[in-house]
Amino acid sequence: MQKWFVCFCLAALSCSSAIAEDARRNVLFIISDDLNNLLGCYGDPQVKTPNIDRLATRGVLFNKAYCSFPLCGPSRNSILTGLYPNSTGIHANGQVFRQTIPNQLSMPQAFRQQGYFAARIGKLYHYNVPNSIGTNGHDDPGSWELELNPAGVDRMEEHPHIFSLTKNQFGGTLSWYASPKSDEHHTDALMAKDADWVLERCARDKQRPFFLAVGFFRPHTPYVAPKSPYFDMYKESEMPVVQGIQEDRADIPAAGLASQKKEQEQMTDELRRKCRQAYYASISFMDTQVGVVVDSLERQGLADNTVIVFTSDHGYHMGEHGLWQKMSLFEESARVPMLIVAPGMSKGTISETPVSQIDLFPTLAELCKLFIPDNLQGQSLVPMLKDPSYTGRGWALTQVTRGGRRGNAKNGNAADGPFFGYSLRIPRWRYTEWDGGDAGRELYDHDIDPRELTNIAGNDEHKATVAELAVALKDAVAATLPPDGKIPELQPGTWAPLLVDP
Repeated sequence: MQKWFVCFCLAALSCSSAIAEDARRNVLFIISDDLNNLLGCYGDPQVKTPNIDRLATRGVLFNKAYCSFPLCGPSRNSILTGLYPNSTGIHANGQVFRQTIPNQLSMPQAFRQQGYFAARIGKLYHYNVPNSIGTNGHDDPGSWELELNPAGVDRMEEHPHIFSLTKNQFGGTLSWYASPKSDEHHTDALMAKDADWVLERCARDKQRPFFLAVGFFRPHTPYVAPKSPYFDMYKESEMPVVQGIQEDRADIPAAGLASQKKEQEQMTDELRRKCRQAYYASISFMDTQVGVVVDSLERQGLADNTVIVFTSDHGYHMGEHGLWQKMSLFEESARVPMLIVAPGMSKGTISETPVSQIDLFPTLAELCKLFIPDNLQGQSLVPMLKDPSYTGRGWALTQVTRGGRRGNAKNGNAADGPFFGYSLRIPRWRYTEWDGGDAGRELYDHDIDPRELTNIAGNDEHKATVAELAVALKDAVAATLPPDGKIPELQPGTWAPLLVDP
């Protein structure tokens, strides 16, 4: 703790000549890892998330918010630069945007350069969970003045006890453990304690506003949380198991199901229930830590002038369409929770227009009166914060990569190599193309099919809709590219990764 205190004091001293700007809002940016919309405020009937639900009553809940890429590294680089993955050049884990667009200003860096104290606790850019816990991972040093990386028993002691579908593999494999250790021993609780410590010192320093980013690890695999009270909140026998998978998958292109992993084929109904119980327990544990941080903000008298953002890096499957985890273009994987609490804006309201996480950078910049790069690709959500009925752009785009051989519907041949899937979400429809349609198309009508169980892309009655959405998708994809239309290439040797997520 003494080392951290010295770092913080040096940061404060470096800005002693800064002019106090009381009107400038602080930012508390909270991001969870691998969290879908299984939250009370999003309508899940079983999960217990009282603290996140309380946040929703204080601000605007974006009911149709989407990630740009359902994988940690690309999504987080996209959020923190305000650029789509096609403009960051980041389409995989273990990379940072400094390898592709080294001069781009990141969101926290913009705050830092314009007089804010910028601090990170835990995972903001990509980490390998759990092995990088306690390290800087794939961080961007230019973004922060203070970085704190606590590691609890979930990382340091409990790996030998964790159940996994693949022995001794946790980060990319379904795995879980009901820990006998109480909250204060676990990484996310240590992070919440650190956040309280930082906020206490921010309250003392009236010269600078702050941008504090807290990146909780849960509910990322392994789903580790204290048995009491979190696992005990949920009865395994009451956990739902998705039904009708075989019928559902019959009309889905192969590329749409390619995120499934071999080891997941061994999932029985008993394991499915255990998995969901552990996921719920991890969510509730994380929710408690969110409460600790927000309570600290209020206790320090900082809440009235602080913008709070709560989100996740992407969605997450719990058996829907026979899929688990991420890397699909279905609603469960592409959709994210996103709450924004902003002083003087709407409270306890819901915005139904589709929005993207790349919208967060321009939104926070407008709320905090920041100058921003002119190449940002998102829209400001401030009009929605003032009036949740405001439509704005009205669409969100999510993309993902696929590899291997794929059929070519145009000439019956096959092609080798990786390709993209793109999915456009507008209020009524989700329209997806795999490899420009050569590897399949999907169309779902959310007015009557919110679970996306029936792919109607091939139905004659929807030909006109498919044609219209194909044009809209092409235009949206064009909007993800930099001005020269070329995806930046990775420059080897510009940055040395520590650990790569499996």
